[in-house]
Amino acid sequence: MDVEAMTLPAGDQYDVAKVGAHWQQEIERAQRYFKSWVDRCAKIEKIYLQQSDQQSAKRRFPMLWANVSVLQPAVYARVPQPVVERRFKDSQPVARMGSELVERNLAFTADDADLDSVMRSVRDDFLLCARGTVWLRYEADFEPLDMGVEPSDAPGIPDDASPMEQITDERVCIDYVHWSDFLHSPARRWKDVTWVARRVSMTDEEFDKRFPDGRGSLAKDGAGSNHGTNQTERAQNEGKVYVWEIWCKSENYTVWIADGCPAALEVSEPPLRLKGFWPCPRPAFGTLSTGSLIPVPDYVYYQGQCDEIDILTKRINKLTDQLRLKIFYPSGDGSVSPAIEKAMRPENDTVMVPIPEWAAFTDKGGSKAIVTLPIDDVQKVIVACIEARKQLIEDVYQITGISDIVRGDTQASETATAQRIKSQWGSIRIRDRQAELARFARDVVAIAGEIICDQFQAETLMLVSGIQLLTTAQKQQIQMQMQQAQMIAQQAAMRAQQMGQSAPLQPQQPPIPPEMAQMMQQPSIDEVVQLLRNDSVRGFRIDIETDSTIEPDEDAEKQRRMEFVQMVGGFMQQAGAIAQQTPMLVPIMVETLLFAARGFRAGRQLENTLEQVGAQLSQAATAPKQPPEPTPEQMIDLKTAQVKAGAEERKAQLGVAQAEIEHRTTVEQARGDIAMQAMQQFQAARQPPAAPQQPAYQ
Repeated sequence: MDVEAMTLPAGDQYDVAKVGAHWQQEIERAQRYFKSWVDRCAKIEKIYLQQSDQQSAKRRFPMLWANVSVLQPAVYARVPQPVVERRFKDSQPVARMGSELVERNLAFTADDADLDSVMRSVRDDFLLCARGTVWLRYEADFEPLDMGVEPSDAPGIPDDASPMEQITDERVCIDYVHWSDFLHSPARRWKDVTWVARRVSMTDEEFDKRFPDGRGSLAKDGAGSNHGTNQTERAQNEGKVYVWEIWCKSENYTVWIADGCPAALEVSEPPLRLKGFWPCPRPAFGTLSTGSLIPVPDYVYYQGQCDEIDILTKRINKLTDQLRLKIFYPSGDGSVSPAIEKAMRPENDTVMVPIPEWAAFTDKGGSKAIVTLPIDDVQKVIVACIEARKQLIEDVYQITGISDIVRGDTQASETATAQRIKSQWGSIRIRDRQAELARFARDVVAIAGEIICDQFQAETLMLVSGIQLLTTAQKQQIQMQMQQAQMIAQQAAMRAQQMGQSAPLQPQQPPIPPEMAQMMQQPSIDEVVQLLRNDSVRGFRIDIETDSTIEPDEDAEKQRRMEFVQMVGGFMQQAGAIAQQTPMLVPIMVETLLFAARGFRAGRQLENTLEQVGAQLSQAATAPKQPPEPTPEQMIDLKTAQVKAGAEERKAQLGVAQAEIEHRTTVEQARGDIAMQAMQQFQAARQPPAAPQQPAYQ
């Protein structure tokens, strides 16, 4: 790497020293801007994990942990299910196949990148610190392309030339970014942000592999090392280098710098050409003001109540320690005191103690010989503290919006309708958080889909999706083979007809396998990839299924499915009778069914099938009626009649030929007789005259 300047492929030249100094100042400025929020989140995280003073942690009421545990499954419970649909639902086979390929690849990417665990980490940061984000990358594995020729053997190729490589595997990586490792330029709105950055921890081997020439500048001041503030962080960061990956939208480049490094490690063009430029979606923000993008954690709003709850909890624990039976007895009497002490030992549940001086014991009143410490007042104070803490907990529930129905508390006197109303109103404030995480998941899926459309090879798209398509060249080759086979069949039919054999009116085309016929009807993979490359995701709408990130209501899901089945069944029953009377109304009924099916989430899976079947029905209804196909018995009779007709025709042809032969024979015989008579007359004319008694002619 040139330490003085770096030239981008576009021709822009940058001084890495100046670029590094500039971005070191920008990073420090952003860290100062978010310092108060980072310090506050660090304290909240310690409270959540009970990592403060061990003695005080035992006396704390885990209110923050309890609230977060209730909200975690309420705002996110399942991995989002990607949905890729055509923006305009026209009958376009190429667009339909492209959306199907992208949707299946996104579903595989969600499993391969472990999107569920990433979303759970983002959810925890969102609930604790009011901000969570991820970072998307494109990775590919290469291997040398075997050309069968060594570089030294090929003319014109230098020996030190790098071998050609081919992609063996490619994937979309979704990296979780900790709330303390993400920075962006200070701004009021996300659209005003000019750069984003994330801090990446690398081992020495990873750093040397990524930046082969960066170790020299890194070792000057021990730059890039982050030892941490406590023993745990120092143990985690030992042997690692922290590097900032910066995407600058205003300059249209990416920069890699290490903490404290005087020069930039790398300045390059963005490796991904994304519609929104950023390799990350808009973070999942909690409470924000209109003045800045510094979020406010929810714990801040009820931290005072939690502190009072902790104080009351400590007081209750201390008063509980005082709930012990404490007894006072006279120590002057040497004969009675040891017996009383023996009876009050903790290990003696039931014991019989002999009293040597029974008279002295009874003279003192028996039970009046000892005095117990009154604990009724302590018990009353504990009950009062518990009631005060309970009221504070209720106040926290009101502040956070966690209602009783969400926590599962109910009363036996409440009806089902009352509980349903409480559930609906109790979840109103949670819906905004659910919608924010759903929006975040949708943006993640959209960026992943954009990377798939722009980067993935055709082989990868088909391999991951399990859909096999033919290339344009393969389809043309198959069509040529079919045409050649048809021509051969036509020539065979003509030869058979010339030889006097019966031949069908239309030559029989060679049968095509059903799989091949189906693949021929589908668009080619070249057409699909061209659409994805040229149009990217602009022709599609990438979304996630509604409520796919939260726990579903099974009864509501069953009800929706039953409504869909009843709707389709009733419509088909009515449409069948109308179609028989008026076939021209079939296209209108098909469009009506599709319009109704798209209103149901369960109907999306059947939409493609309904469109295909509807197109066939519409075509059949508008096509001219053809005579019905004959039954097998009719086919046998038809073949028999054809055979008889052929036999009669051949018999007639033979009769005609025989008559012609007989006619020709008769004509030739007549001609022969006439010639014989003429010859005889000619010979008679040349002979001398005969005797008078013999006539000249007979």
